[in-house]
Amino acid sequence: MTRERLIDTFVRLGTELRTIGTTTEGEAIIARAVEDNAWFTRADILQAVDAICSDMLDGEHLRAWVEHYPMATAPQRVAVIMAGNIPLVGFFDLLCVVLSGHECHLKPSSKDRVLMEHVMERLKAIAPDIAIYAYDNTAHYDMAIATGGDDANHYFREHFATTRALLRGSRHSIAILDGTESEDELRGLIADITAYSGLGCRSVSKIFIPRDMALRLPHTAPANPKMTSGLRSIRALYAMQGVAHDDFGAFITERGEAFPTRLGIVTVSEYDNLADVEEWIAIHRDTLQCITTHVDIEGAVPLGMAQRPTLTDYADGIDTMLWLAR
Repeated sequence: MTRERLIDTFVRLGTELRTIGTTTEGEAIIARAVEDNAWFTRADILQAVDAICSDMLDGEHLRAWVEHYPMATAPQRVAVIMAGNIPLVGFFDLLCVVLSGHECHLKPSSKDRVLMEHVMERLKAIAPDIAIYAYDNTAHYDMAIATGGDDANHYFREHFATTRALLRGSRHSIAILDGTESEDELRGLIADITAYSGLGCRSVSKIFIPRDMALRLPHTAPANPKMTSGLRSIRALYAMQGVAHDDFGAFITERGEAFPTRLGIVTVSEYDNLADVEEWIAIHRDTLQCITTHVDIEGAVPLGMAQRPTLTDYADGIDTMLWLAR
């Protein structure tokens, strides 16, 4: 298929996906996805679909983006092993592989099987000859892109030991405040923390604030019953142990330096000047996925935009399209 036809195919996919929350068939797909993964909510799925359609499947944006990358003259077989922590989290890898002109051999996560299979079916219906196939664990692949937790990453390194592979493990995201944020920006930070129940690598789990600043954020109710239950347990444990913390409803903050190890907890760290934060970022860059703030920090996105990656916001800071072109 020509690149122009591929772009048209994905633009049509975006048009179709936009209706997922407005039709009986779409609502049935959402219900099945939530049944398969209780961490998903209808709102999560609609947010993920809207972000993909608006930021990745706009025809003008797609054409401007891909013109910087060559189309493969000799298509390679590329295995794509997807994560499933948030809805359609692996879609961008599918988009990159196909628009690069390679064959995409796809293995959706069992946690996101319903939505990804729906996307694959729609793409095949629009363009039956599109180069998307099911992954075969026993087959040979020229390249592999695999995303998962640190344990899964260890397995991927062994399984793809002789294959050129782009492997992704766990990463974290941070916010930096200076005390002059607007109410809208603080509400944006709440979304950066709570969207997808905080399960995404772009979910903010650590906040830097000026020393002695009182962190004041809007109180928000958890959107997911599983998060409500988890927070109830944390509150009971912290009360019993006398752990100092602040409760903002949908999450709990505690002072510290390390990233939290519990879902629903956000670490708050104090700084004396922004140069200290920039030094910390330089040291921990390889563990960071996203930085959100309104201060001038290289590579940062505005508060409220952590969960809206664009076509050039590559996971782990590695340009997937360039990697596929080598």
